Amino acid sequence: MTAPLPTRRDESWRYADLKALETVWAKLDGPEKINVPAGETVSRQIAELPVIDGVGMIDLDVTIGDNATFNIHVLAHNADYGRIQVKATLGNGSHFELGGAILGSGKQTLEIVTETIHAEPNATSNQVVRSVLADTATGSFLGSINVARHAQKTDAAQSVKSMLLDRGATANAKPELEIFADDVKCAHGATVGELDKQALFYLASRGLPPTLAKKLMLQAFIADAFVSVDDDAVREAIESKALEVLEGLS
Repeated sequence: MTAPLPTRRDESWRYADLKALETVWAKLDGPEKINVPAGETVSRQIAELPVIDGVGMIDLDVTIGDNATFNIHVLAHNADYGRIQVKATLGNGSHFELGGAILGSGKQTLEIVTETIHAEPNATSNQVVRSVLADTATGSFLGSINVARHAQKTDAAQSVKSMLLDRGATANAKPELEIFADDVKCAHGATVGELDKQALFYLASRGLPPTLAKKLMLQAFIADAFVSVDDDAVREAIESKALEVLEGLS
C-alpha cells in the first residue's frame, strides 16, 4: 500500500517540490533498509540519483550495529526535484559519516535530509554538506540529531555551508538537536555566502584567468564533503563528477 503523499505540515518536507512529487509518488519504492553488522564497516557512494519523470529520490533506513561504521557520500544534481533521505540508528560505539554536495541550477529543487538517532552510548556521527547553487535553484539540508536518555558520551557534529552564484538562488539549512542525555558533545554550524571577491582578485593578480580562479575556489569548497572517503580512487571519481557538474554551473 502506498504511503500518503507528504504535506508541508511535516517539517522534513517543508522545502520539497510536492507538486513534482505527486506525479511519481505511487511509483516510488519504500526506504531501502541497510543493516551494518557489529564491528563491520559499510560504505556507499551515490554520484547520480535514479530519476523518474524528473524526480530523483534515495531513501535509506540504516541500522548500525555496535562498534560498526556506516559511511555515505552523495552528490545531488541530476533531477528537477531531487531528495536524498537517510535515517541512521546508531548502536553502542558505532559511527555514522555523511558527506554530501548539492549542485543546482535552473529551477532545480535539491535536498539532503537526515535523521540521526543516537540510541546507545559512545557513538559518534559527523555530517558535512556543501551546496553550490546558480540561477533560481533551491538547495536544502534538514538534519535532526536525536540523543536518547541513556546515550551518554555521544559525539555528533554537522557542518553545512552554501555558496550562491546568483541572487535568485536559495539555500535552506535546518539543523535540529533533541538531546536527553547530559554527558554529550553535539555541535552544528550553517553558513550561506557568495564567492570571496578578494580571494578571486588575489588569484587573478597572480595570473589566473577569472574563470579558472572561480573553478578552483568552488572545487576546494565542495572538496570538504568528500575528504572522509578512505578510498583514493573512489574519492577522485566522485570529485571528478562533481567538478564536471560545477563547470556547467559556473
